[in-house]
Amino acid sequence: MNNKNLGSTSLRRRRRPGDPMKAYDTLPKPLRHWLSEAALPWSPRSVRRIWVRSIAKGQAPEDVLHHLTELEHRTLARDACTIRSQA
Repeated sequence: MNNKNLGSTSLRRRRRPGDPMKAYDTLPKPLRHWLSEAALPWSPRSVRRIWVRSIAKGQAPEDVLHHLTELEHRTLARDACTIRSQA
């Protein structure tokens, strides 16, 4: 796997089966937009899973996107602490 553009990170990297672009293209438009601006390399499968579960619970799409942003910020903060401790 080519990791040149991932930089220094403690986050796990996984290769996923299937066509990620096809999976991306089938996402709802607001979710595609969020994913296109995400700081982390989320898989379309993982964001779809969060989206479907949250919408099924009755959350508004805007609330789901806010939740995804919060998850991303927490993950970035955790990774930043790990990178700082390694330096």
